[in-house]
Amino acid sequence: MDDHAAVAAEPGSSAVVVDAEDADDFRLLSVSWNQDGSCFAAATTADFRVFNCSPFHERLRRRVLPSSAASGGYTYTLVEMLFRSNLFALVSSSSSGEKHSVSLWDDDMNKIAYAIPARSAVHAVRVSKDLLAVVLDRTVRVYETLHPGRLLLTIPTALNARGLCCLSCHVASSVLACPGTETGQVRVETNLGKRKAAATRFVDAHASDLACMAMTTDGAVLATASVKGTLVRVFSTMDGTCLQEVRRGRHQAEIYSIALSPNLKWLAVCSDKGTLHVFSLRILYGKKDAAGGKKSAAAGSVMQTDTASNARSSLSFMKGVLPDYFSSEWSFAQFRLPETTRYIAAFGEQNTVMIVGMDGSFDPVNGKQIVRKEYFRFLKEKNSPPIRTLTT
Repeated sequence: MDDHAAVAAEPGSSAVVVDAEDADDFRLLSVSWNQDGSCFAAATTADFRVFNCSPFHERLRRRVLPSSAASGGYTYTLVEMLFRSNLFALVSSSSSGEKHSVSLWDDDMNKIAYAIPARSAVHAVRVSKDLLAVVLDRTVRVYETLHPGRLLLTIPTALNARGLCCLSCHVASSVLACPGTETGQVRVETNLGKRKAAATRFVDAHASDLACMAMTTDGAVLATASVKGTLVRVFSTMDGTCLQEVRRGRHQAEIYSIALSPNLKWLAVCSDKGTLHVFSLRILYGKKDAAGGKKSAAAGSVMQTDTASNARSSLSFMKGVLPDYFSSEWSFAQFRLPETTRYIAAFGEQNTVMIVGMDGSFDPVNGKQIVRKEYFRFLKEKNSPPIRTLTT
């Protein structure tokens, strides 16, 4: 998968190599992390690209060439990876905005495995080995990944223009989280596509509309923020218990992204205030806690502990007497970012937080004081893979 090529849009069709020189209207449309933070994908008006994070380099580039609109009438606006595999979920839209579809691209076979037409704009897509979730205005449609067009479930939601949806990706678990139909409500679906009976749970996460959410890869823990953007809450998806609440700030902010570290020791939040906040979590997780010590009640279970290193108000001992603000947990580390750019964060190796910006920047930072480790302009990367001709 280390090359440039073009993507044809019809199921079963093969790619044709096209010169991918940047056009005058070239721009970045979206970026997304894969499930373990080892790679990220970028969709542009000309192509989609995949970048390796450590060490940083461009892994592949696929030129967008829908065969049904060779004149450029379609654009792939979203790309979702399945770990580092050969499968990519692609969202395409016509230039008129009237036609939308979701395709599964098999890069090893060099073809679209199948395409699913959508009745309205697709705001997000999530993919696992078993499931493909398509997020529309007021519904989430869940399909079987390896059985084209087999619809498992249609989930009603509140208006979801932000495309909020999380999907677990472990073989042993099948958990999906999305907005419910009520304000600030999260709907959690478990055992999707499994032999066990599917179960639905509702979590009243916030008093305001949801703005952002993130979930662990096994689906056990969910973090959410509302449009107020002052608080982030962490829940167990098993029973809806609120495990921890942390405060980003006093003033309203738009939360761009939430990230949970794989060991559940840290939580990172990016907002339009130009700050990356990192919080310490105090959650007992699975067979062992985040430090590898005391066992929990059952494998895969989560519970709250008493240890954390987040900052607190000097008046926090008066919790229950003064307003909640004075007993809040604040971030223990911060990193300043330009306020003019939208960023999404993920956790990398060795206590590293990685940040990708819609300005085409990739910025790994680490340490309690959060110092910049590296910085790349990924759309200007010179060491891109060589072009090769793909035979049909």
